Amino acid sequence: MKIIFATGNENKLREIREIMGDLAEEVISMKEAGVYVDADETGSTFAENAQIKAQACADLVRQKFPGQDIIVMADDSGLVIDALGGEPGIYSARYLGHDTPYPEKNRRILERLADIPEEKRTARFVCAVAAVVMRGGNASPETLVTQETMEGRIAYEIAGENGFGYDPIFYLPQYGKTSAEISPEEKNAISHRGKALRAMREKLC
Repeated sequence: MKIIFATGNENKLREIREIMGDLAEEVISMKEAGVYVDADETGSTFAENAQIKAQACADLVRQKFPGQDIIVMADDSGLVIDALGGEPGIYSARYLGHDTPYPEKNRRILERLADIPEEKRTARFVCAVAAVVMRGGNASPETLVTQETMEGRIAYEIAGENGFGYDPIFYLPQYGKTSAEISPEEKNAISHRGKALRAMREKLC
């Protein structure tokens, strides 16, 4: 069995390999598989977008590797901030534009929350993982979906260099640090993606 994950993000792929690596002969990115897809994320939820990406990638994988046992996986994740009505939500990667660097996105979010008291700065990272399981010549692949969260608050300032994306402004009260200040191992144990991947692992086992 081979797992192909529809991502080009090396940080994400490293986390996926740490959690899913022993389930398959190899866990590779779609680029490593020689497949490229840029699916339109037209869903209204994280789960819908994850399924759209996984299915689009699976359609190409089925053509490239006919008859093989392959699991094609994709995820959609983002930051949901209660005081901003759920923003940036499913638009997290596109917030302020695709090409806007995350330090700028983080700075703008902190500006918008400047007058918001601590108890109202609640937020969560959400991750949905979709898997299209193709076994041999099966004409009807099975689709599985999991979704998990990591609860926290928005910090008052940017801190930490271990994470990526919105990690430097996502404060974890149980650690007294942002998710960019804790170790990768600590983050994997509690992260939205880590929990969603482990839930998917249970479904696949």
